[in-house]
Amino acid sequence: MRHYVIIGSGPGGIAACEAIRRHDASGEIVVIGDEPYGYYSRPGLAYLLTGEISEKNLFPFSQEDYRHLGSKFLHGRANRIQPADHTVIVQNHTTHPVVYDRLLIATGSTAMRISNPGCELEGVVKLDNLDDARRIIKLARKAKTALVVGGGITALEIVEGLVSRGVKVHYFLRGDRYWSNVLDETESRVIEERLVDEGVHIHFHTELAEIIGNRGRVAGVKTTKGEMLKCDLVAVAIGVRPRKELAEASGLKTDRGVVVNDALQTSDADIFAAGDVAQVYDPLTGKSILDTLWAPARDQGYVAGLNMAGQTTFFHKEPAFNVTRLACLTTTIIGAVGRGDDPDLLGIARGDSETFRQLPDAIAAQSNFDVNRLRVLVGTSTLIGGIVMGDQTLSKAIQVIVANRVDITPIRQHLLTPGVPLGDLIADFWTRWKTTDASKQS
Repeated sequence: MRHYVIIGSGPGGIAACEAIRRHDASGEIVVIGDEPYGYYSRPGLAYLLTGEISEKNLFPFSQEDYRHLGSKFLHGRANRIQPADHTVIVQNHTTHPVVYDRLLIATGSTAMRISNPGCELEGVVKLDNLDDARRIIKLARKAKTALVVGGGITALEIVEGLVSRGVKVHYFLRGDRYWSNVLDETESRVIEERLVDEGVHIHFHTELAEIIGNRGRVAGVKTTKGEMLKCDLVAVAIGVRPRKELAEASGLKTDRGVVVNDALQTSDADIFAAGDVAQVYDPLTGKSILDTLWAPARDQGYVAGLNMAGQTTFFHKEPAFNVTRLACLTTTIIGAVGRGDDPDLLGIARGDSETFRQLPDAIAAQSNFDVNRLRVLVGTSTLIGGIVMGDQTLSKAIQVIVANRVDITPIRQHLLTPGVPLGDLIADFWTRWKTTDASKQS
């Protein structure tokens, strides 16, 4: 009987369990996790904050689903992997190391923290897990004014959650616009204008210097310019970092995350990695990158599980794809769309992908009407990325065109013509390509 150990109970770990059990009915699966609530939807926390869903809606698995996995859950923190002995030392379970034949590291990522004076005061929050969301909801009941610091999707999730609960929100941005390394200026302004309409006060070129306390609680903040702002709550979303310490201490090859090959195998043949912690090769950009996206974590976990069970499978990374909500506006981000660093993020953000920012030479074609906006990045013969805001009619088409590296040479010059009805052009091309592709398949 083969012994499988999975460190991490998130989407990558659970998908690995499913893959293993599908091909090995008798193997022992032990899942080690320090998350007290097990497997739940991290993206769903945004909707919990706004009150659109209840906590029970966060949990995608029933007890029957867990029974089908036939795995044993060991609650605790994995302190050390001992590759030579094929064992894992687990906190509070040190008398009996967990033995493995195949091991998966799916430890995810964790929110980066600030070190400003006052950062330990009651009322300084982050949004990393369910307990964080509960804490924000509890504090928002009494808070009148809040400050949000950071960029990317998580910062906006907190802003919208607090606004929906009647809290006055100030939003500090160190740069001159929102999420500048992924969105272009028009897209940033669309989001900012919608936030202002909701009553959010955005402070550009503003940086937090100190959090002021009163009796151990947040009472206000001071900026690097010396300006003072009274508030009851400070939320920080400056990015996340992969939880790679366990892999590093075990002597595995790491970079920004845990380095894996196309079978999700680490530098140790019996140890695999998947999800936020794994640094995976991206054929679109030719680099090994990090994702903090739910779907890739599940896909990677499943492929890793297949390989752990002896089913040789290679992971082919699809172009990064995320459907999110920015200022209540549905936004789909596909492939490479931006460039450079964001001054409001110290690392990658949740719901982000380094692919989004690894932009090869390309020309943007765009069209927008009110809040509906379409931008595609045009390469020499293919589309390499796109952003669809508002009307999502063309989201799937652009995703498939980018993922399949469809030759767009017949319409390339038209795409780059100023004032062209971009949506109509892509829709017509998509319809013709589907028909042509279908005839080739038959």
